[in-house]
Amino acid sequence: MVKITLKKNDVVIVINGKDKGKTGKVLKVIPEKKRAIVEKINFVKEFLRPDRSKNIQGGIVEREAPMHVSNLMLYCSECARGVRVKNQILEDGSKIRSCSKCEANLEKQ
Repeated sequence: MVKITLKKNDVVIVINGKDKGKTGKVLKVIPEKKRAIVEKINFVKEFLRPDRSKNIQGGIVEREAPMHVSNLMLYCSECARGVRVKNQILEDGSKIRSCSKCEANLEKQ
């Protein structure tokens, strides 16, 4: 099983699909299905029926759909592009994710 390197609030760039080239923030990661929901990416139209008990008016609603993590890359602000991730262990024993090209820290951008 492949480990997912994405976390919530990471900035990612879409590398494949209808939203190719767009960047957004990860809202939720679903590791069982290897998918992630990205802010303002992969919009789908959902048709809602009116429900008086829940006070729902009904109609057409646009929302973000989950996207496979193979179509996403972590965005490095120093390189200004999507990069592969390299895990490093610091002197104090803590682990960080860094850009494999420029060695920039990708934690909490």
